[in-house]
Amino acid sequence: MPAPIHPFKIPQSVLVVIHTPALEVLLIRRADADEFWQSVTGSKDSLDESFEQTAWREVMEETGIDCAPGSALAGQLHDWQLENVYEIYPRWLHRYAPGVMHNTEHLFGLQVPTGTPVRLSPQEHTAYQWLPYPLAAEACFSPSNAEACLLLPRFFQRQNQP
Repeated sequence: MPAPIHPFKIPQSVLVVIHTPALEVLLIRRADADEFWQSVTGSKDSLDESFEQTAWREVMEETGIDCAPGSALAGQLHDWQLENVYEIYPRWLHRYAPGVMHNTEHLFGLQVPTGTPVRLSPQEHTAYQWLPYPLAAEACFSPSNAEACLLLPRFFQRQNQP
């Protein structure tokens, strides 16, 4: 018997800052809001899906980049051990159960080689760009995404310490 399908989004999501060793950040433009640039984001598919599993799945779905266990980039996904709780934008409240007003977002970084190919899901995103992290922060529509871009050098340094 298949697992029940949730009619509403689960208010637990990931934000994955995909970046190169030179700290250029991948931003993708939303198909449903042309002026909104962002990192990879997405909600859990089920309550028992881990944040790490959600990150692997969303990165693959939205960019075509494979960072799941066994992939060439498996060791490059880093859990930043940070969470943001924010008020869901009114334009997207209908996707959540009645009364749900806040989402918990878990942060990750994913280092990829310069020139990594990106394959967008056209239903979700219409364009992508690589920007130096300060410019990426300026381009992000979401304050929590902008803040994550600005935190990148700190986490990059931690993960690359001997």
